[in-house]
Amino acid sequence: MRDNPIKVFLVDDHQMVIEGIKTLLLGENCIQLVGAANNAEMCLQFFKMQTSDVILMDINLPDSSGIELCKIITSKYPSIKVIALSTHNQGTYVRKMLESGATGYLLKNADKHEIIKAIQTVYNGTNYLTYEADRALRYENELQNKLPKLTKREKEVLILIVEGLTNAQISEKLFISIDTVDSHRKNLHTKLEVKNTAMLIKFATENNLL
Repeated sequence: MRDNPIKVFLVDDHQMVIEGIKTLLLGENCIQLVGAANNAEMCLQFFKMQTSDVILMDINLPDSSGIELCKIITSKYPSIKVIALSTHNQGTYVRKMLESGATGYLLKNADKHEIIKAIQTVYNGTNYLTYEADRALRYENELQNKLPKLTKREKEVLILIVEGLTNAQISEKLFISIDTVDSHRKNLHTKLEVKNTAMLIKFATENNLL
């Protein structure tokens, strides 16, 4: 059993959520709430002077995304465990947070027992996903495995197409001929089974190919 409580920091742009979690965890000897922030900048300022063991982090923040903030925190402070706290139960969000270094994913409707369990689980070095998040991630992985595999160059061309660049602009940016760009574009249409650029962009966006 731990002699000292697990230090937890909260990041959420809704003060009611912060106050609600504080109330839920009030009086829990195994957990010590060391602070809270309403945005990414406040969070980063806190960790310049202080620290915590675990962060409960919202994905939607006013000045950044939790995904980007998670990358920064886990890069600068690798010993800190991040648990995503979100209303989103789509596999895309779960995957992106895990790829950014999070080791847990909670939905905001989680009860006190599950929040405490998640905090203790990630602190002890094991990932924790709610049932809904785990199911969504498995479904997302299944979809990703069914998608056609694109080459590195095809992905580069696809990203630039989505950004609105013409074949000539892509040619100049990637230092390849316009004919080569056109060939990659046609290959993308064939592989992804789309007929035009609008459908290509829509498919790429919806299936997280970027």
